[in-house]
Amino acid sequence: MWFLGLVVGAIIGAIGGGAGAVVGGCVGLVIGLVTSQSRKAREEKWKTDLDGALRDLQQRVAVLEQRAQSASVAGAQPIAEPPTPAVVAEPVAPAARLEAEPGGVDASAQTAPAVAVEAPSPEAGETAAAEPATERLPAAAPMPSAPGNFITRWLFGGNTLVRVGVVLLFFGVAFLLKYAAERDLVPIELRIAAVALGGVALLIVGWRLRERRTGYAVILQGGGIGVLYLTVFAAFRLYHLLPATPAFAVLVAVAVLSAMLAVLQDARSLAVTGIAGGFLAPVLASTGGGSHVALFSFYAVLNGGILGIAWYKAWRELNLVGFAFTFIIGLAWGAKFYRPELFETTEPFLALFFLLYIAIAVLFALRRAPQLTHYVDGTLVFGTPLVAFGLQTALVRNMEFGSAWSAFSLGAFYLVLATVLYSRKRESLRLLVESFLALGVGFATLAIPLAFDGRWTSAVWAVEGAAIVWVGVRQSRTLARAFGLLLQFGAGIAFLLDAHGGSGGIAVLNSLYLGAVMVSGAGLFCSRYLDRNRERVSRTEAWVARALFLWGVLWWFGGGLAEIDRQVPDKWGLHPHLLFFAGSCALFGILWRRIDWDAARFVALAAVPLGALTAMLMMTPPALHPHPFSHHAYIGWIAAFAVHLWALRAHEARPAAWLAWLHAGGVCLFAVIASWEVGWQIDHYVEGKRVWPLIAWALVPGAMIALFAAHGDRLGWPVREHRHAYLYAGAMPIAVFLLAWVFYVNFVSNGDPAPLPYVPLLNPLDLAQAGTLLALAMWYLALTKLDLAGVVLPSKTATVRLASVAVFVWLNGMLLRTLHHYADVPFRLNAMLRSDLVQTAFSLFWSLLALATMIVAARRGMRTVWIVGAVLFGVVIGKLFLVDLSNTGTVERWVSFIGVGVLAIVIGYFAPVPPKSAEKTP
Repeated sequence: MWFLGLVVGAIIGAIGGGAGAVVGGCVGLVIGLVTSQSRKAREEKWKTDLDGALRDLQQRVAVLEQRAQSASVAGAQPIAEPPTPAVVAEPVAPAARLEAEPGGVDASAQTAPAVAVEAPSPEAGETAAAEPATERLPAAAPMPSAPGNFITRWLFGGNTLVRVGVVLLFFGVAFLLKYAAERDLVPIELRIAAVALGGVALLIVGWRLRERRTGYAVILQGGGIGVLYLTVFAAFRLYHLLPATPAFAVLVAVAVLSAMLAVLQDARSLAVTGIAGGFLAPVLASTGGGSHVALFSFYAVLNGGILGIAWYKAWRELNLVGFAFTFIIGLAWGAKFYRPELFETTEPFLALFFLLYIAIAVLFALRRAPQLTHYVDGTLVFGTPLVAFGLQTALVRNMEFGSAWSAFSLGAFYLVLATVLYSRKRESLRLLVESFLALGVGFATLAIPLAFDGRWTSAVWAVEGAAIVWVGVRQSRTLARAFGLLLQFGAGIAFLLDAHGGSGGIAVLNSLYLGAVMVSGAGLFCSRYLDRNRERVSRTEAWVARALFLWGVLWWFGGGLAEIDRQVPDKWGLHPHLLFFAGSCALFGILWRRIDWDAARFVALAAVPLGALTAMLMMTPPALHPHPFSHHAYIGWIAAFAVHLWALRAHEARPAAWLAWLHAGGVCLFAVIASWEVGWQIDHYVEGKRVWPLIAWALVPGAMIALFAAHGDRLGWPVREHRHAYLYAGAMPIAVFLLAWVFYVNFVSNGDPAPLPYVPLLNPLDLAQAGTLLALAMWYLALTKLDLAGVVLPSKTATVRLASVAVFVWLNGMLLRTLHHYADVPFRLNAMLRSDLVQTAFSLFWSLLALATMIVAARRGMRTVWIVGAVLFGVVIGKLFLVDLSNTGTVERWVSFIGVGVLAIVIGYFAPVPPKSAEKTP
């Protein structure tokens, strides 16, 4: 509708030239806006009335049905007296017909009469006649008429002839002026004066009829105002009869007169006409050389008048007309005449207009809020800041951070305004407060990318998302919480996309690290707040809270590790990372203890897993470290284990089964770090062969499990209180490792103890293996004696067999190392397999082992053990014929056969097979 008015007005105005097209277009725009808003208001009123009428009918039908049912029940009972006939009450007097204002909706409706029905209400079981009960049905509401087309209703509703007459009068005056101008029948001054007098006459007649025929009078006054505007415009622009200043003064006087008449008669159409004329007055009277200060000052006065009217009247059309004229004409002036040196005389007016229309929007809401419908004018509430900020951006485009400060100021203004309104009109203006809050958040958000780089922008957006989640939880706004959460995840992704490159600037105090911390903090805050208010959020959001906690923790550790990589020299390796891990775990532990944040305790307990990750990275390229304590890294490891024990100690009051695995993990990690460091230190001071660091990997873990087995109950916390964790869950992996170590070293190490000489059995490697096997035996026996729940151990038979295999491997390794050092047999698998000396030694040694086994088994009656020895001896015999026999012509061959034969005779004499009845468990 506004577009149609703009086009039609421009076409009609074009008859008088280019300026007429502009003026006609503006007038048409105003009429279109008024028409559109009036139509929307009528449609909404019609829908409301229709709903009310429908509810009224439903109530009436329900009452009638209830009465009919009561009557049917009463008819089944004996009645002493006939019921009193129904009496129809007198109808309510019809409502007086309302005179519609010009541009309004004329409606002549009468309320339907209320019907009173008297019906008997007998009581069950009574023989006397019941007293008649009178029930009055609610009056039927008038059925609203459909909104229809505005032009049709305006022409053919109430006062049709008057409206048609006004339209014809305008056309007649225009044709008369044109006819007289073409023929010069009357001097131009008299013509203009006559038309002006006609307009004044319309005003006088309309004013006199204002009380008897309100709608008729308002139409006449509107026509008179329009005639005066056209007359002054023609006298100034078309015929040059008035100078600019008097013409401007007359136009202002007409505008003021129109506004006064509108307020006195409650006629918004007159107010719109007057205000539109007032805004057009300087345009119509302009010569192109005026001052923008004077122009905007006059507009400030007009807008002040609109504000004054808004104090008493909620006339939305008037507000929109003023808003449109103010900013459209201001935009047109700025596009054509603004220069940076005019900023100081232009900026105050833009701020003033902005504040005026915000005040008008608030006043409109205050006037309409009691009606509880449509009290927020979206055009003014959202249009004013958007238009004002667009103009402001143009004004400050040459200033550094001008747009950013402008957006920040707008955001702060709206947040303060929302706070003030919420504190004073909490419920009645809730929607307006939320609108201002959204604008404040939006402009504050917009200020960030205008002032900072992408990383700062993303970080602040994450914090803003956390704030929105906080507000959403407090106000029970699901949509706000969802937006805040999406804003956080989006901010994190945007930060990652913009985080590449750059050295990071000053350590810690740079956008990369601080931005990551802000993203992390926002996520952790939302997780904590949603978790604390889980009864006010959905189950899905409770899961989202856990995801947010993980999100925040990952950003915390990721940002810290990235900052260490950027700022710390490579020579320090991973030791700063370890310190960061320990400090972070301690920080989360403090948060857990101070604010009872249950999720934070899991990070506090992560010192050992993070330490294990660091140790694995230290052992592998490219971060290969010579030993874990290099470059004073012992500080980091001490801190890590201290935080680990502190966190476990703090959990003593809330025991859990899974905590035992953290105790066990700490034992294993300590064994690894201590073995690595002790091995490096031994090798560093001895400066010997590879066997020295190798034995440390058995000495330290073996000593630990031996200590737990022998003195675990006297070690105090945590070993004594958690014997299961340390003696079983923690020691079991160490025992498996030690057993594997025994097999490993016998295959890969020649046992060279340089600078010491090699002595069989009395060398570091063999002594370490003997000590390892002894520690394993102590550990196993201690476990079998203790009654620990959940302990699963191999049977004694399986343990003896496994120990026998380990001892057998150790003794064979000792034999090979002895041959290597004393017979110069290369300590390589293929070389030893081809050596006749090695084969002969194996045959004799295995025979001796078989002999010893069978003798012990025969004396103790252990038939199964004796069979094991016999099998070993059988293997030796098989080896003689399959391997040793191929070494023809060598001394080793006949030595093998003779030696094994002699041992077989000895076995047959001293170790006969035990009978089955004498079988004993080994």
